[in-house]
Amino acid sequence: MGMSIFDIVLAQLIDPFRVGMIAMLVLTTARTSGAVGTLVPLALGVVFIAALIPMSLTTEGDRMTLMAVGLVSNLIILGVGLALLAAYTRLTQSKG
Repeated sequence: MGMSIFDIVLAQLIDPFRVGMIAMLVLTTARTSGAVGTLVPLALGVVFIAALIPMSLTTEGDRMTLMAVGLVSNLIILGVGLALLAAYTRLTQSKG
């Protein structure tokens, strides 16, 4: 019996490769937002990572389902990453 959608989301949320890729996406976008904007690079990055991992690292399961669930997982991780970046920016700018 395969994994449920909840199990897949949970596994993707704690996947260090996925979390690291999203973290680097957030940091890169923050550094380059003045030149290329924010929304388009984040959206393309989230979709790219959602497709990259099932296409290159997964040999079992329905890849389309893994990609769709990966989009949800990536957006959750992205939200946490953006919140952490905003908190860091606010703390460092308030010091002076």
